[in-house]
Amino acid sequence: MIQLPIRNIAIIAHVDHGKTTLVDQLLRQCGTFHENQELQERVMDSNDLERERGITILSKNASVMYKGVRINIVDTPGHADFGGQVERVLGTVDGVLLVVDAFEGPMAQTRFVTSKALAMGLSIMVVVNKIDRDGCQPHVALDKVFDLFCELNATPEQLDFKHIFASGRKGTCRREMTDPDSNLIPMLDMVLEAIPVPLGDQNAPALLQIASLDFSGFLGRLAVGRVKQGTFKPGMNLSQSKKEGGFKNARIQKILRYEGIVPGPVDEATPGDIILIAGLESFDIGDTLCATTNQVDLPRIHIDPPTISMTFTVNTSPLAGKGGGKFLTGTHLQDRLERAAMADPALHVEKGDGASAYIVSGRGVLHLTILIENMRRELYEFTIGAPQVIYKRDEHGKLLEPMETFKVEVPQEFSGSVIEELGRRKGEMRDMVQDNNRVNLEYLMPSRGLIGIRSILLSLTKGYAVTQSLFYGYEAYKGDIPARVNGVLIAKDPGETTGYALWKLEERGYMIVPPGVEVYPGMIIGEHNRNVDIIVAVAKAKHLTNMRASGSDENMTLTPHRRLSLEESVAFINDDECVEVTPNALRIRKAELDEHKRRVAARITEE
Repeated sequence: MIQLPIRNIAIIAHVDHGKTTLVDQLLRQCGTFHENQELQERVMDSNDLERERGITILSKNASVMYKGVRINIVDTPGHADFGGQVERVLGTVDGVLLVVDAFEGPMAQTRFVTSKALAMGLSIMVVVNKIDRDGCQPHVALDKVFDLFCELNATPEQLDFKHIFASGRKGTCRREMTDPDSNLIPMLDMVLEAIPVPLGDQNAPALLQIASLDFSGFLGRLAVGRVKQGTFKPGMNLSQSKKEGGFKNARIQKILRYEGIVPGPVDEATPGDIILIAGLESFDIGDTLCATTNQVDLPRIHIDPPTISMTFTVNTSPLAGKGGGKFLTGTHLQDRLERAAMADPALHVEKGDGASAYIVSGRGVLHLTILIENMRRELYEFTIGAPQVIYKRDEHGKLLEPMETFKVEVPQEFSGSVIEELGRRKGEMRDMVQDNNRVNLEYLMPSRGLIGIRSILLSLTKGYAVTQSLFYGYEAYKGDIPARVNGVLIAKDPGETTGYALWKLEERGYMIVPPGVEVYPGMIIGEHNRNVDIIVAVAKAKHLTNMRASGSDENMTLTPHRRLSLEESVAFINDDECVEVTPNALRIRKAELDEHKRRVAARITEE
């Protein structure tokens, strides 16, 4: 076995605990960028959605050189819905930098990823970040990390973890809180001490497992993985394992390795290197590349199963093709969904009922809505149905449903209404802790009870609720959970909404469309304040006459409409409704646009 001057680390943390900012500073202080190079913040968050939402969605690679050692860094998502990304990349590293907020300590998503890392036997180094925040308690956060490790059955070696205190925003750190601030060099020294070197014999038969993929406009799809043993070179002939079993021939066209945040070509790769391989005709994540003389099929990467599914279909509304979409057909939709499933093993795509219907399953509503938003921006136009929980049955035929641990922190004055709402959604309270004027609640909730819950809690608490959730497992079905109680206001005729018509309808409920928007029969324009759907005329204009008298005309003041985001639209719809997704607009409609057919279907259901 040959020890190589390489360290492979993954940086894991809860959402918004500052790991991507910390990576920025590591790259800067190691001289990855030119002194006068102009850079935007969070260079690792290259996706537009990541920048807008301030979260990491896709795992990414980078590398820095320090004291002659190449440190490969993998920036991982912090949200549990993207756990499929985390589970893949942990197999390519030897250690983990666990970043926790000095004010909040470890959170739910921290627990999820840390449990995966501990189970794989990885060395963990703790970075207590944001020590420059007012009111932070770095040592309390560190004690919480130790308690978390104990709960997750860490080994004695893992409990004896190294730690450091840092401010990613300032680019400073200190080994103890009493030490003066310095740059991030002590952190890099600690990485060399705490993270083991990769082991592997470069003279052994070549072996690598594909853990991720990348894309190049010049080279096409690139397989990403860590060399376990042997030496990989451009032009090599290899054997590639197939998902259904057996092997096929493969040839490497080009090998790239990250230099900073940009991959560059290399002549060879040895054990411990994380590389990108170009030239493979087709591949799946989890395929093994091995020497033709020593065929090895490594165990497939385990990914937790999806818990939520949604139906994607082509857009069949009267306004189809008028929303700025370029890709409208079932073939376009199928190709795009298949590409998404190849890139993300946590995403499952299967054929649904109908010529162009596909059931897409993922780890949560956020997981699926990120895919939907990306497709919108790529000029796809399609329709999505209401999210459905994926049920299972045990060996006795008993119905099981996915459950999640749900934690919410609220001001004490709002705790009563929050407890009432969570109880209505079949939540079981596990813990309740009061800290000054804040109440921390922990619940075991059905996954279906969490659909749309965040916006509701923000409304109940005037924006003060802080929520986090984590997949728990499957338990017995908890019973019916009330869906949206109120009915909807449905457009009667095609045309443009008028301020006069919407003003006349305000006493019926609230609107989700403004004046001047094109509508069609069956399109939903608002929520009714009663529990029945009604058909309304929203394109009706005020009749004009030449008679005017002082005070006889009504003063028309229109209440602003409620603009629903994609996540809010998905949470709003019931099973007989869907969301029309176009690049320019989101429209909510009845799945069946014909009023007569809806009435017949409702009568059959009642009978």
